Amino acid sequence: MKRFHPLKAALLMAILVLFPIAGCAAGDDANNNRRQGPPPEAISACAGKQAGDSVEFTGRRGETVKATCREMNGQLAAVPAGGPPEGNCN
Repeated sequence: MKRFHPLKAALLMAILVLFPIAGCAAGDDANNNRRQGPPPEAISACAGKQAGDSVEFTGRRGETVKATCREMNGQLAAVPAGGPPEGNCN
């Protein structure tokens, strides 16, 4: 009968916990080299605004986007409804 090794069990748990975090840290490689962060239009829409303010801006396809200003990665950017949740690794 095999013995239970607490050190091996702890190591396995650490790997299982850290694996998803490593995927977030991979950035561009994990996202097929897509550009990360908000588009310039979303940043300029919140110029002079505060977090929580409602704004509109013209999206990449010419559509009007209704959004809310939110701080992301140290800058204020417009986040449309259904955008990334707080704390997302994006």
